[in-house]
Amino acid sequence: MIADGVPKKPSPGKRCGPRGGRTGYGPAAPGRCRRIRCSPPLLPSFGRPAHLDVADVSALDGHDQLLLTTLQGVVNRRRPRLYFNFDSGDVDLRWLPGTGAAVTRHDHATDLVRRYRDEVRGAVLYDPDVPDSVNVATTLAGLENAVAATVDRARDHGLATVADLRGRFDADDVLATYRWQLDHLFPRCTHTLVAGLPPTRTVRADGVQWRELAREAERVRDSSNRQVRTFDLSAELTGEDGVYLRFQDSYGDDGWGASVGSVEVKADGQVVASFTPGTDAETPFLFDGVNSSMGGDANRFCDGGGYFIYRFTAPAGTRELVAEVDVWNQYLVTATTTAPTRIEPFPYFRDYAVASRAMVVWLPPSGGTGELLDEIFSRVEPTTPYAGWFSNDVAGEWGGVDRASQHGIEVVPADFYMNGTVHAGVPAKVSAEIRPRRKSTLRNRVYLTLTFGEGDNVQYCQRHMRDIWDDPKRGAVPVNWTVSPLLADIGPALLAYYQKTATGNDLLIAGPSGAGYTYAGSWPEKALDAYTALTGRFLRRTGLDLVYAYNPRNAAGDGWVPFDERVVRSYRDHTQVRGIIQSWETGDLQIRPAGLPVIGNFFPQGKAAEYRDGLLKHIKDWDGGSPLFIAGAVNAWSWTPSDVAELGELLGDPFEIVRGDVFFDLLNRAGSRED
Repeated sequence: MIADGVPKKPSPGKRCGPRGGRTGYGPAAPGRCRRIRCSPPLLPSFGRPAHLDVADVSALDGHDQLLLTTLQGVVNRRRPRLYFNFDSGDVDLRWLPGTGAAVTRHDHATDLVRRYRDEVRGAVLYDPDVPDSVNVATTLAGLENAVAATVDRARDHGLATVADLRGRFDADDVLATYRWQLDHLFPRCTHTLVAGLPPTRTVRADGVQWRELAREAERVRDSSNRQVRTFDLSAELTGEDGVYLRFQDSYGDDGWGASVGSVEVKADGQVVASFTPGTDAETPFLFDGVNSSMGGDANRFCDGGGYFIYRFTAPAGTRELVAEVDVWNQYLVTATTTAPTRIEPFPYFRDYAVASRAMVVWLPPSGGTGELLDEIFSRVEPTTPYAGWFSNDVAGEWGGVDRASQHGIEVVPADFYMNGTVHAGVPAKVSAEIRPRRKSTLRNRVYLTLTFGEGDNVQYCQRHMRDIWDDPKRGAVPVNWTVSPLLADIGPALLAYYQKTATGNDLLIAGPSGAGYTYAGSWPEKALDAYTALTGRFLRRTGLDLVYAYNPRNAAGDGWVPFDERVVRSYRDHTQVRGIIQSWETGDLQIRPAGLPVIGNFFPQGKAAEYRDGLLKHIKDWDGGSPLFIAGAVNAWSWTPSDVAELGELLGDPFEIVRGDVFFDLLNRAGSRED
């Protein structure tokens, strides 16, 4: 039963893996040996996998995947033995040989429930009508050595009921759900990790046919094509489920997708829907807005592979259905009569949360839910990781990371990190050696260093980075790859693989903003040094000496606050960083607080040819009388090493593309020459 009274004391989890909390030997004076104690890991591991039962779960629905990943958490806490392939591709399977474990493959993943049923006490039943009960069930699964399941699946697998959450919570009162969890479950949870996971995911239905209504064929990025356009939806009136109107990015590679400022729908001339995005009036019609964001002009927009869908119903007998939409930028508008998606539990990363006995939440970082998030952050010590992500896409990222930073909490983007309970325990030799810097001559050139972003995201390092890393054109042009130094704890074999397979033109640097994604300028005065000291510890373990970093947004919300003396001094004093690339986008920041070079990145839009044109425009006022330095950002979701190689072929004199270490060496020498 759930303890509503005095909390039970948790049984101690295995917090120190085979790489931490042990005695070792460090550098000492000549002729002497100094015995030191290694710091315990920031992120837990659960032992070295020796034998893995492997099954494909990619075809299962979210309910089955949730049951299996919570089972995986309980089983792997004692010793990693379960490993799942979540992807219809082969990313999970590509990492499997590197575990060094013997493997037994199973054709039917759900058969593993019977195989390991004796290792769990039973099931925590979540309420399908209350999405956030999935997170409460996950937290309880970790505390009670149970799985999270529907009542039907628990019965099918012969699992006893450990706790029943049906009818306990109100789907419309998210605050009350997580307040109950904080009051009753958090005292029993680990306080060294908080998990942030969406309770549900949106899954696309198969075989949906979309009718194209409108497409912007030009690359419009300045709202110059903004106007109210009329879309005739009468052809979709034959559907029984209503009419679904979808907005997408007509290009998908440059971040300027469809933007909508207002919608009005008329059925035979009568208004049946009229709203501005982001208002209460929009809510009844927004069928799927997870992959979109709100803009500063009361508009909803989507970029790249994002989209948003509205659903409208017309009175019986309607002959004409028309939507008038204020839309602009690179829009693609389509319609269908078939429900294009379904809602299922979000199953990923739950093995790690369960094994760690972490509390799992999903609180938008604004309003009352943001205040509750503040309270949770205030109950843990500074530098405690918040692993997972935030709701509301970009706005949630900025608000959530800043809120965490104000409490001295670093974010570990990990909501799609899979089999973490296995990868954390795989032994691997992570090199602490800093790569030798190539010799270079300072000339009056435009020095360009290119950096793939997203490396703070451990799931990116596990999945998408592996895909683009395997591009045969990698190494043709010098490039920097951001990675999370926290992989040394949560995925050492992944990091070691990138170190071992890097070419002479590949340089690994720390992703934002060191030991976890954070805005250092928002950290409390007393806690900032703890974060940079933690970062220094992980940089020394991983041989990284450059960092790509973020700071808070400015008051206007249209740019960033530059790093100040306090922040840079803390990096300088506690890490081996020789330079910082700060997220800036316009590329007009070059400062040296506390004597450490900080340069803002420059982020031209588009692929190789447009990127080149952006660079040429950026240097149009350069007179060639001194070196010019540009830290170019590369969109890791739309670019590949082949695109970088194409850009390299397009850039001739006066450009010279160099690795980040060479770049900062030249930048320092140029600064000395000016002095």
